[in-house]
Amino acid sequence: MLNRAELASFYRSVRETTQALCEPLLPEDHVVQSMPDVSPPKWHLGHTTWFFEQLLLRRFARGYTPYHSWFGYIFNSYYESFGERVARDHRGSLSRPSVQEVNDYRSYVDERMMDLIETIGEPDYREAAQLAELGLHHEQQHEELLVTDIKHIFATNPLRPVYRPCQAAAGGTQSGRAAAASWIAYEGGITELGAETDGFAYDNERPRHKALLREFRLRDRPATCGEYLEFLEDGGYRNSLLWLSDGWEKACAEGWRAPLYWTKENGGWEVMTLSGLRPLDRAEPVAHVSFYEAAAFARWAGKRLPTEAEWEHAARGMETAPAGGNFLEDGRLHPARYGQGRATQASEAGPKPGQMFGDVWEWTGSAYLAYPGYRQDEGPLGEYNGKFMSNQMVLRGGSCATPRSHIRPSYRNFFPCDKRWQFTGIRLADDGA
Repeated sequence: MLNRAELASFYRSVRETTQALCEPLLPEDHVVQSMPDVSPPKWHLGHTTWFFEQLLLRRFARGYTPYHSWFGYIFNSYYESFGERVARDHRGSLSRPSVQEVNDYRSYVDERMMDLIETIGEPDYREAAQLAELGLHHEQQHEELLVTDIKHIFATNPLRPVYRPCQAAAGGTQSGRAAAASWIAYEGGITELGAETDGFAYDNERPRHKALLREFRLRDRPATCGEYLEFLEDGGYRNSLLWLSDGWEKACAEGWRAPLYWTKENGGWEVMTLSGLRPLDRAEPVAHVSFYEAAAFARWAGKRLPTEAEWEHAARGMETAPAGGNFLEDGRLHPARYGQGRATQASEAGPKPGQMFGDVWEWTGSAYLAYPGYRQDEGPLGEYNGKFMSNQMVLRGGSCATPRSHIRPSYRNFFPCDKRWQFTGIRLADDGA
């Protein structure tokens, strides 16, 4: 558990990071909802504040007066425990409250949260601190969503606005070559999965439990744009035998012919980034592919996706808060070539795969289900993860938009099979040694 000084510092850091992510935006940018999965940036600012008001201040701050009687309705997301809310696909219809009013709301709640952290009595501090830490990790999730939602908002604008010029993401051409890929072999046997009892983790990462693994191999880096381009040019989007049935229907219905944000102009492939449109770099990890596309690519390559147990086993020995990788704090906001980000972690136990953390979330072949012995929390917190354990697949490792302090080897992200607007990529696996 964080002490008061640590919690106050963490709170200030996270809240300031969220605000900084919105600084490049115009007021008009804050209201756009480019598709139902995307929330307007203004809503993210309000919802992350709503979390602290509803779960902490209303309960622990004596005499607390809510900032606005309607904000509980406007900024609720999916919490049935807190009553009615604006429908998810209608969040972009709210021109009011203004961006300034939402920022004033944040300031109002921040002032009272800092006072609560400083003055709450010891009998209540432990529970309040745990809720506050959860709220801050919740906000870090929304920091990543802010980045990916802004990218979708800008990519659907014919002006192709630049969110933030970034020299680190400006290089790269179609002729770039990726580092040669290799395979790392793992013996079969009993392994342990899940978060330890100490330290922060979401409930879906626990309890820690044993799992049986067969021998397997894992690629030492994610699949690249160049490798994916070979799949595309070999008719990958035209061969139904490579696809799961639901995926083929989705690809046909949506007209998928390439990953999201790829466009073929002037005879060559270009990709939309948060730094604007630029030539596709073949050496970068492919991103913005659905589970369906990842599975089709793996089948085309004669391989498969790793299970989440295999992925976590391979990540064992890497730092809980990874120093390697390309994360939100690095400012690139785009996947980096293998070895182009921070140094890859090494291990005395033998070779470790590179880019396991940061750059792109990696689809696994595992459905998002409860671990053995999992018990969903009662009350509102039970709605955070447990009720989504249906029709979702697990992703691991974080992305270039994930805060570094937010990720860990046991972290389980999850999305429906057809989602592409996150920085989702592919790492191949294979059976046997």
